[in-house]
Amino acid sequence: SVGGGVRAWGGSAAPSTAPVPQARSFQLDYEENCFRKDGAPFRYISGSIHYARVPRPSWRDRLLKMYMSGLSAVQVYVPWNYHEPLPGVYDFSGDRDVEAFLDLTAELGLLVILRPGPYICAEWEMGGLPAWLLWRPDIVLRSSDPAYLAAVDSWLHVLLPKIKPRLYHHGGNIISVQVENEYGSYYACDYDYLRYLLGSFRALLGSEVLLFTTDSTRVEELRCGTLQGLYATVDFGPGSNVTEAFGAQRWAEPRGPLVNSEYYTGWLDYWGGAHASTSSVQVARGLEDMLQLGANVNMQSVWLQLPLLLWPGADFKDQYKPVTTSYDYDAPLSEAGDPTEKLFAIREVISKFQHLPMGPMPPATPKYAYGRVALQKVSASPGGCAAPAWHCPPAPCPSLSSQYADLLDVLDVLCPSGPIQSQFSLTFEAIKQAHGFVLYHTQLPQDVLDLATLGAPPHSICDRGYVLLRGEYQGTLERDGQTTLRVTGRAGDTLDLLLENMGRISFGANISDFKGLLGNLSLDSSPLSNWLIYPLAIDTAIQQGWPHSAWPKSSSEGKAGPAFYTGTFETPGIAWDTFVKFSGWSKGQLWINGFNLGRYWPRRGPQQTLFVPGSVLRVGCPNNITVLELEGAPPTPFLLFLDRPLLNRT
Repeated sequence: SVGGGVRAWGGSAAPSTAPVPQARSFQLDYEENCFRKDGAPFRYISGSIHYARVPRPSWRDRLLKMYMSGLSAVQVYVPWNYHEPLPGVYDFSGDRDVEAFLDLTAELGLLVILRPGPYICAEWEMGGLPAWLLWRPDIVLRSSDPAYLAAVDSWLHVLLPKIKPRLYHHGGNIISVQVENEYGSYYACDYDYLRYLLGSFRALLGSEVLLFTTDSTRVEELRCGTLQGLYATVDFGPGSNVTEAFGAQRWAEPRGPLVNSEYYTGWLDYWGGAHASTSSVQVARGLEDMLQLGANVNMQSVWLQLPLLLWPGADFKDQYKPVTTSYDYDAPLSEAGDPTEKLFAIREVISKFQHLPMGPMPPATPKYAYGRVALQKVSASPGGCAAPAWHCPPAPCPSLSSQYADLLDVLDVLCPSGPIQSQFSLTFEAIKQAHGFVLYHTQLPQDVLDLATLGAPPHSICDRGYVLLRGEYQGTLERDGQTTLRVTGRAGDTLDLLLENMGRISFGANISDFKGLLGNLSLDSSPLSNWLIYPLAIDTAIQQGWPHSAWPKSSSEGKAGPAFYTGTFETPGIAWDTFVKFSGWSKGQLWINGFNLGRYWPRRGPQQTLFVPGSVLRVGCPNNITVLELEGAPPTPFLLFLDRPLLNRT
């Protein structure tokens, strides 16, 4: 990518119904080491926002706060698996309407740096790659493997035509597009793959758009992650030596603008770790140092994060480390979109280099502590009077909050197609289940009168397995943790293993992260067989109104093992943001009005609350709560709705 003079990334505009200035362009200037926008020197100060982690009703509020912070641009990831859940099945509706999001950024006067992957990392399930790629077990992801390239090609032919008319030189606001992401950190180092992507992006977006890569400041990663024709940028965080870090970029790009594409204003949390925090003073100092050098900066660790159960990823650092539901990460805008001290420190630095927009910063969204809501177990009985979760019931349903069911009692609801029979266990991918849970059911083949070891080979429980014998909870098996239990029983006793996908690895060499029971479960080293395998569609059932459409059966006590609990509450004429605390609960998931709000795990921490955006709540009729507790509810199950989060307790 080395050269002299202005690289002709911009030029004449494509035909359009609206007149577009012919001078409209966004270019690299290798002589002055800067970008040129419409011929004039230009430097962007940007922040990342994940539209897929923000409820659509909040898009405008968050983007406006970013604009009022002094940002000239936003950086936007496009997660492939969010839009193509099955091969050839695309979803760009509702919260997934990326075109509407991009149009809103333009309306608010923000430029866009687009990161369409196909791999994005983003602490997102499998780095944004669809799990269905693993239906072919031998596929080599992020490489020139023909099977992988065929899937990538199909996806890019759907996505990039939506992007092209929004490019800057076509009258839109997208000034640059990243190809892949931090590819130098991946073991494959496949230049043929990068060349293929470069050719595809050029064919579908044209020759004028600025295409770039992002890698760390390690020379070996820049060597594998960069390619002639893609402008090389770097990423690093506060505390780095700015001169040395940009020196690494100069190794790949001796001339051209300095760019930090991911300046880390915070960091991710793992279950069982401490809540990450980054000093506002340190963040502001590093930003000012970069801006004094004339650098372009995008601030990562994003500017709003909403928990979405299906999509948090995981890392592998000597062991499997799943990411928390919350993506707050000590960001400049909080999980609820509130301006923080860090945001104002960043804004103060920006004001030293450019004028800030006129007017006040939009305030924090209002919060409400709705208080304590009692929950009870859900009935397995059919029938009912409540409407689907997204409608108000036509009439009050008596005792709606006193229902109960063990998960094993409602398999007909959660797996209406029935089980798959198999001599040995099958992975999620083998039965085409991307997320959530699969139940493995068999029977003890002989009497086990003395304690025997129920266990699995190393790394074959992916990721947590909840064991029930004769319907009674025995304990949990865990990836890179406890993999054996001691049990007794009689021949023919039922044995059930509920397997949970805690998120596919999103970074590094292990992103081909198969889920489920990957090896044979054995009893005293004798493999168990003759399985009935139930792929559970829990989200679908709850979105269709279950279990609030079931007749009640009273039970006010919690018990051990996987079970559903429900409750209702009414708002006092308002639907404000709130946070749910799980006092005494073990681990599970929460839905309100059919919306999956993610995992809770207070025993492991650090996250203790789940964020509930006000847009999920209803005014004037009951809000339906459904909890799937996996290990053991408190003796008197209840939830506590607070007006502030608790993110840092273990």
